[in-house]
Amino acid sequence: MVKLNDETRAAYSRYLLELLEQDQTTVFRLKFLDLHPVDQVEVFQQLDETAKEKFYTLMTPSELADIFEELELEEQKEVASNWEDSAMGDVFNHMNADDVADFLGELHEDQREGILTSMDDEDAEDVKELLTYEEETAGAIMTKEIVSLHETEQVSTVLERLRNEAPDAEMIYYLYVVDEAEKLTGVVSLRDLMVASLDATIGEVMSKRVVSVHVNEDQEDVAQLIKKYDFLAVPVISNTEVLLGIVTVDDVMDVLEEEATEDLAEFSATRGATDVNISAFQAAKKRTPWIVLLMLFGMLTAGIIGSFEETLEQVVLLSAFIPMLMGSAGNVGTQSLAIVVRGLALGNFEKKGLVRALGREFGTGLLIGITCALVLLIIIPFFFDDSLYLAGIVGVSLLISLAMAAVVGSVVPLIINKFKLDPAIASGPFITTFNDIVSITIYFSIATTLLQFL
Repeated sequence: MVKLNDETRAAYSRYLLELLEQDQTTVFRLKFLDLHPVDQVEVFQQLDETAKEKFYTLMTPSELADIFEELELEEQKEVASNWEDSAMGDVFNHMNADDVADFLGELHEDQREGILTSMDDEDAEDVKELLTYEEETAGAIMTKEIVSLHETEQVSTVLERLRNEAPDAEMIYYLYVVDEAEKLTGVVSLRDLMVASLDATIGEVMSKRVVSVHVNEDQEDVAQLIKKYDFLAVPVISNTEVLLGIVTVDDVMDVLEEEATEDLAEFSATRGATDVNISAFQAAKKRTPWIVLLMLFGMLTAGIIGSFEETLEQVVLLSAFIPMLMGSAGNVGTQSLAIVVRGLALGNFEKKGLVRALGREFGTGLLIGITCALVLLIIIPFFFDDSLYLAGIVGVSLLISLAMAAVVGSVVPLIINKFKLDPAIASGPFITTFNDIVSITIYFSIATTLLQFL
């Protein structure tokens, strides 16, 4: 069962379901618990309500905790709705405090208090502490289940401690050293312990150069730090440098997914509507305001075109190139937006400089514009009665529009970032609409100026 293809996994799941249906509970438990928790969840999700009731009676709170942690939030709520607070408390006692806090944070305060009351006092206090931190900070995503050491402890004593305490810890590959006041003073890896002399003290084998994060640091910054150093975990400290917990790489993966989803929603103006589990009405409710706002911006474009009515009446053919101009400018602007937002997220601009990045984007837009203009100078006269002047107007307009679009797509997210806001809110549709206005204004201004040559 270490590695199964999809067909074998599906067949094995059916086999387990048959065992449960036939009341072969002992064999079912043995085979089911041999699976990885992720595979256990896949089997659990195939159970009907009757089978789930039977399933709950077969599993211990600790075993149910492993499954509950792997479920999505909506599935967790559905499962929890069938449990009494006391049963939930028993399960949550065996879960990591950060996972419990994530779930309880989504519940109404009355529900939350009922469950916390049913938990063990020590576990409940850890969860309550995590719930006090602001969302999307290191404190909100850290775990309290850690093993801390003291410099005076001997390696042999620590190894013996780990035998007893490791099962309840989130991670033991890094062990953090604290002084009498619980302040972080060093770190030692499990590998260092394994190769050290048993008589050595932790102070002799630890490293005092510890990379840590503040409890109120933004979770995205924590994720980038772990990614930068290739850490499996990073310690979280208070204002007084007291060790509070750790943020692990699995939490960081969730953060990166969450942030990527948020950025995608901002880019597409679908913030709050990316969850495929919400209804069509809920999705429409969240997306409609953005569309209405963009529609109003679009009316500005219509107003600009209307203000050049005389030009259009004299040369109707100019209208044929409006979609091409608007589309090209919007595409270039969106590309620049994506590049700048990604650069800000990865901190690339801090290394290379904003001016250089903006210059590169302007140069890129200009070169793309020149290429497209040259193509139009060849194509337009061929299809529209050798109208070289028309080709020149469209080509020059496109060249300037693409260069400007690249600048707009780069500058807008940078300005937003200066105000400490998420640069992704400069979404693709907004940049596209803004560039539509700019490109149409450039196009008809040039066309009106050179109208005598058409």
